[in-house]
Amino acid sequence: MTINEAQDKIIEDFSALEDWMDKYALLIELGNSLPNLDERYKTENNLIEGCQSRVWLQADYIDGKIIFKAESDAVIVKGIIALLIDVLSNHSPDEILNADLYFINQTGLREHLSPTRSNGLLSMVKQMKLYAMAFNSKQVDK
Repeated sequence: MTINEAQDKIIEDFSALEDWMDKYALLIELGNSLPNLDERYKTENNLIEGCQSRVWLQADYIDGKIIFKAESDAVIVKGIIALLIDVLSNHSPDEILNADLYFINQTGLREHLSPTRSNGLLSMVKQMKLYAMAFNSKQVDK
């Protein structure tokens, strides 16, 4: 599935729900479906700065694609990182760097999150793109 196909599916899932309480419930469900992150990845290096909650993000470069894994101690935030993983994981660094993450605005996510969660969302996106940049430069160095 392409990044845009994944985004379109998320937009479709969110637009099927009218009430924001239902959308928050969907976020919580997505967060609960995210596999627990192995304890060895819950390090200071993997903590995302700029998030009020604790969010750990692990990125592995396998066969030209980045595989993201994450966990948070807050259920809504865990749902947000689950969405980002659904969209960006298992894609090349170039695809991630060039991705326009339009689903964030089209789902209404950005406007319905508290300012601190919205900042955290931007920090998560920034960190995922930084990983893509780092893996992209390693790819070029070869």
